[in-house]
Amino acid sequence: MSGQSVLLKIEGENKKTSAVIDSIGYAKSFKNYQNIEKEINLVKKNLTRLGYIDTTIEDISKENDTLFVAQFFLGKKIERIRIYYDNNFDENLLRVLNNKTNDNFFELNINELENTLNQLNIEIAEEGDPFSTLQLTEISKMNSEMISAKLKIVTNQKRQIDHIIVKGYEQFPKSFLKRFLKIRKGKSFNLSSIKQKVDLIDNLRFANKIRESEVLFTKDSTTLYLYIEKVKSNNFDGFLGFGTNENTNKLEFDGYLDLRLINNLNFGESLNLYYKSDEIDQQTFKVDADLPYLFASPVGLQVGLKIFRKDSTFITVDQSAKLNYQINAQHKVGFGITNINSTNLLDNDTDILNDYSKNYFTANYNFTKTQYYDRLFPVNFWFDISSGFGNRSNDFGKETQTMLNLETYKIFNLNPKNSIYTRFNGSLLSSDNYLDNELFRFGGINSIRGFEENSLVANLFGVINTEYRYRLSNGLYVHSVLDAAYFENSLTDAKEKLFGFGFGFGLLTNSGLFRLNYSSGKTENRQFRLSDSKVHISLTATF
Repeated sequence: MSGQSVLLKIEGENKKTSAVIDSIGYAKSFKNYQNIEKEINLVKKNLTRLGYIDTTIEDISKENDTLFVAQFFLGKKIERIRIYYDNNFDENLLRVLNNKTNDNFFELNINELENTLNQLNIEIAEEGDPFSTLQLTEISKMNSEMISAKLKIVTNQKRQIDHIIVKGYEQFPKSFLKRFLKIRKGKSFNLSSIKQKVDLIDNLRFANKIRESEVLFTKDSTTLYLYIEKVKSNNFDGFLGFGTNENTNKLEFDGYLDLRLINNLNFGESLNLYYKSDEIDQQTFKVDADLPYLFASPVGLQVGLKIFRKDSTFITVDQSAKLNYQINAQHKVGFGITNINSTNLLDNDTDILNDYSKNYFTANYNFTKTQYYDRLFPVNFWFDISSGFGNRSNDFGKETQTMLNLETYKIFNLNPKNSIYTRFNGSLLSSDNYLDNELFRFGGINSIRGFEENSLVANLFGVINTEYRYRLSNGLYVHSVLDAAYFENSLTDAKEKLFGFGFGFGLLTNSGLFRLNYSSGKTENRQFRLSDSKVHISLTATF
């Protein structure tokens, strides 16, 4: 019969059972009789899984040269199975079941049995025993509707991670393996947990996951392979702004630079250097360093220095130190101290401008949700709140003060091309009296747009920035500018609302992200004037 096909027909003991056999389906044409036998046994196995546990093959007969008929007996279908387990069984593994469990058994529909046992086996494997197997023994019929069985787990020695090998970026900081990813040698091997932790690598600015991790099991050890690459993460940001001075009608320029060096020493550290020169003769210099996971501990150190000079009026030096604790990949808290000293550069002190010193205790919380796959908008959600309390001392006495700062922004992705960006930035200084050289300075491209850089002075302010963004391509987007702000200055008894309007675009080039904003600002009581418009140009280069 090697030259022709042979056919198979399977029948039950009656029309009803024959219809059941036809419903599960089976192959009907074969090259030889051996393949027919394999198909008949497979059908029998499938019927047993459905609950026809009494299924037997009654007869296989040859009707003619090409047709074989198999006669099955199915019997009555069993709907339920009760599975018993002993006291050594970990009942926490049964969380995969939707069914109610009792003291020493659980029940299932027969058609759920295979999938449930597979899920239980996965759970056991993820608890550190990847080579365990499950068996049902002592199978017996309880009644016409239910059978019972005993669950037996054949276990091997539980596995733990003995070696961790990083491929691609061999100098990946070990402290980030231990503290950020929480993967370390000696921990119980849990494949599902490891996959979730390795995915956190994509939340780092300086590293990417190349491919899924792999595990090598030998007789007495378990080796985890992580595939990571180091990515460019240093940033240089600068802008050039120009506008017309409303008093002199001359074109004036201002600008700044913002340099961020990240992970150049392969410790996950960052160093930020910032300098700004404003069009109203103000200079800001700021440098800070963030050293995470000191000595492989969960605690990091952040130190900073800020110097602000207002023409020939005053100069303020701000020094800070803070200990940070990274709760997980997104949450961080910090506690520190801040010392501020300000010097009056004028000949005489006044009750609103004189030398002072401050000492604050500070607390901070930060939440970050990234989307580094998007080079245009790598951070989706940012929330940072800090507070400080302490004293200001000068020749006029000591004053208790409280400070609060909040910055948050969120990108709402409507679809791949459209998104809405919202940002709030605000600060509060609470004191019985104020000095001009301790008030907040705000306004400009990183605050309310359409106003001169740091031209607004307040002891309380809040700024809302909004943009509707339309992505023309993966590297080009256009956006609107709609800003609003409110501030209070207790020294001048001023309370004012501000608005900024405009548009802009961003272009991702080989050098970095180039941005141009055109915006105009107005106060609550002043009409919009085109002559007050500002053009801001910036370039954020990654290297």
